[in-house]
Amino acid sequence: MKKILFVTLTVIFLAAAGWFAFIYYVPYSKGTRAGELIKFSNKGIFYKTWEGEISQGISGAQIFTFSVLDKEKEVIDALNTYQGQYVKVEYIERFGTFSFWGDTKYFITKVTPEKSPHFNR
Repeated sequence: MKKILFVTLTVIFLAAAGWFAFIYYVPYSKGTRAGELIKFSNKGIFYKTWEGEISQGISGAQIFTFSVLDKEKEVIDALNTYQGQYVKVEYIERFGTFSFWGDTKYFITKVTPEKSPHFNR
């Protein structure tokens, strides 16, 4: 009976570890997006996660929502600095997420300021 319990718990643990590793190390897609950074905040009750939005259209009808992992300190600092400005972000889209990572499947890995095509700043 103890052996069956041990094997069952080991299989469950390995399956959970495998799923976590798959979600973390296997990206679904990689890409870039550009737009005006309209929101960036640290939110949550149990887990504080960094979440943001980029407006990709003039009317604000096309919004790209994203998350940033806590380990990306340079990205977090840059997004706080570029609030309200036109930026280009590089992201990784994952198959899924966990509540302690963020609300979206899109995770920003790099941010750079860009010149807005709509305004001459």
